[in-house]
Amino acid sequence: MCEIPEIDCEKTNDAIVEFIKTKVSDSKTDGIVVGLSGGIDSTLIAYLSCEAIGKENVFGIIMPSATTPPEDKVHGIEIAQHLGIEYKEIAIDSILNEFLSMTQLEENNLAIGNLKARIRMSIIYYYANAKNYLVSGTGNKSEILIGYFTKHGDGACDMEPIGDLYKTEVYKLSEYLNVQKEIIDKPPRAGLWANQTDEDEIGMSYDLLDKILYLYTEKDIKETEIAEKLDISIDDINMIINKIIRSEHKSKVPEYPQKII
Repeated sequence: MCEIPEIDCEKTNDAIVEFIKTKVSDSKTDGIVVGLSGGIDSTLIAYLSCEAIGKENVFGIIMPSATTPPEDKVHGIEIAQHLGIEYKEIAIDSILNEFLSMTQLEENNLAIGNLKARIRMSIIYYYANAKNYLVSGTGNKSEILIGYFTKHGDGACDMEPIGDLYKTEVYKLSEYLNVQKEIIDKPPRAGLWANQTDEDEIGMSYDLLDKILYLYTEKDIKETEIAEKLDISIDDINMIINKIIRSEHKSKVPEYPQKII
């Protein structure tokens, strides 16, 4: 079996905190807005942001919809109150339903889920612009590599403080910072439709995904050798590699043709 090298939590924490401080300082902004989903990624960002620039300069937004698990909204509020940051709750269903009534298209779970993410990011950026704050992304390395985010939705941000941490490393750093156990223990989910979980949608556990990504992207090991090391089928490896290839456009500036003189 393969194990990803252990991160130094203290040094990683310090590096991310310094990164956040520098981004806010260099941009001449006054703070950070973060969408608080009640999940581990946004919770970790809230903790790191408060350490970096002070709780008085961090603003959280909780944006539930009809498919948001009730405990996720509760956890988002509890995190904001625990950290002592200003926050606002804005339910997005009325905005979503108005949009859907205007388009009158046949309902599609994926399209609606992506629309929810884009509505949320529009709200976040409105507050960021109004307050002269930066928007902090909450994406981790695992999700960024396979494109498990909505383009111009939760993928839209001014910085990605945990963008070089695999999901399993997000858990380790969260434990180091004493994030509430109920946040760490619950299954990762975006709540974009009923009964959705990240690992079901991805097709495997984050633990296995991270090992595949580490071997493929960092160690440059071939698919057949990865399958042998991890004792899994080559189909599982190819599924993840295809996700990486298909989602490359999500992390790039839109392409354009060269002019001819």
